[in-house]
Amino acid sequence: MSDEELEELKKRRILELQQQQGEKERQAQMQQELDAQKQAILRQILTPEARERLNRIKIVKPELAEAVELQLIQLAQAGRLGNVLTDDQLKTILRRLTDKQRDIKITRK
Repeated sequence: MSDEELEELKKRRILELQQQQGEKERQAQMQQELDAQKQAILRQILTPEARERLNRIKIVKPELAEAVELQLIQLAQAGRLGNVLTDDQLKTILRRLTDKQRDIKITRK
C-alpha cells in the first residue's frame, strides 16, 4: 500500500468514528428526553411519597422499578388511573408484583 492509500484509509476511518460518536450522542440525548418525559408523567400521577418510594426501589431493583413505571404510565395514558396514586396504593401494587416474582419451587430427587 502506498502512503496515499494509507492516508485515505485513515481519513475514512476517522469519518466513520465521528459518525458513530454522533449517533451515540443522539441516542443518549433521545434517552434523556424520554427519561424527562417519563419523570414528568410520574410527577403527575404519583404523590411525592410514592415517587420517593419508587426512586428508592429503583436503587435496589432497577428492573422492578422500570416495570412499575411503565405500567403506571400505560395505565395513566389509557385513563385507567382515576387520580393521583398514593404511597399506600403503590405499596399494594408492588406487593402484587413481588408476590408473583417470589414463587420459587425446589424439587429434590
